Amino acid sequence: MFAYIILGVSLILDGLLTNYLPFMINQLSIFTPLLTLISIFLVFPLFYKKEKQYFITVFILGIIYDLFYTNLLFMNAILFLIIAFLTKFLYKNYEVTYIKLLLYICLLVICYESLTGLILFIFQIVPVTIYKVWYKIIHSLLLNMIYAEFLLCIINHIPRKYKKIRIN
Repeated sequence: MFAYIILGVSLILDGLLTNYLPFMINQLSIFTPLLTLISIFLVFPLFYKKEKQYFITVFILGIIYDLFYTNLLFMNAILFLIIAFLTKFLYKNYEVTYIKLLLYICLLVICYESLTGLILFIFQIVPVTIYKVWYKIIHSLLLNMIYAEFLLCIINHIPRKYKKIRIN
């Protein structure tokens, strides 16, 4: 239940911050919120032994994200699913410590923005350059790392019976 609340609030905050952070430079936002992506990564421990439910939830969240924010049906649903598989791989195969967690979040933001830029470039939906993708990656890290810190504090205060993987 906590995971769904976190994912829902992140989805709403993504839309609000996108609309209310209109600081633009050359049609690129200075702060790019990817709060839903961050929450997808951080709520994985709350879906312990419910991985199928986690992947279904992430896919549906991607469809909702596409309908409300991008108008590119199934693009973010598939990208969020890829991020969910990468999240599962990281949590299952590597020790999750606080510093590594922040590094993994940077890795996920880079993967997501790179894949989005690649898809937009391949299908010529929006003119994309390597500079614009790099700019979005750099400028999305600050806001998203702050949100990850905030979300980690909330998740660490959830009772242990709701989470089975511990973040050191």
